[in-house]
Amino acid sequence: MDPPIWRRLVVPTDWTLDRLHLVLQAAFSWTDSHLHEFRIGGLRYGDLDQLEDGFGGTRLYDYTEVGLADFTGQDLTFSYLYDFGDDWTHVIRIEEWLALDPLPRHAECIEGARARPPEDVGGPWSYGDFLGTLLDTEHEDHKAHLRWVGGHFDPEWFDLDLINRDLRNTFRTNVNRRLHQPKPIPRNL
Repeated sequence: MDPPIWRRLVVPTDWTLDRLHLVLQAAFSWTDSHLHEFRIGGLRYGDLDQLEDGFGGTRLYDYTEVGLADFTGQDLTFSYLYDFGDDWTHVIRIEEWLALDPLPRHAECIEGARARPPEDVGGPWSYGDFLGTLLDTEHEDHKAHLRWVGGHFDPEWFDLDLINRDLRNTFRTNVNRRLHQPKPIPRNL
């Protein structure tokens, strides 16, 4: 994406890739409603119950059995693909392996930029069209798209406190993800 939409996270190294998947879902306030996988060093890691195992192509490894600690000490860049139809490909880069004692109980976002695209917006190639529709009040889909995103969408929105609240709740059962950005509070002059 240009400009990039990104998050810088601190994540315990003893977590497995399936837990990292849930952290990424929370960091972008997505609903974990699509297929997903990690691609590391030419190998695929994902949920064996949901994904096909290669059909003669690249084998799929169980991401519940592979941890971040398995890569400790390496300069590591890999991809996380979410929603095979929309094809949201995230580049994950381990910037530094920290020795925190005790290990944190949850991930933390320390910085980032821009709002995450709404679920099912059509992928990177359709996101720009979606934003254009929101800006063009005469566009035939303007009102429908505005309702779809809760009446307000600012692509530059980023709220570190809200993201960290979502990250603290990552592994709680029955947690509802925020589907929409908070509406701005009008200022009285």
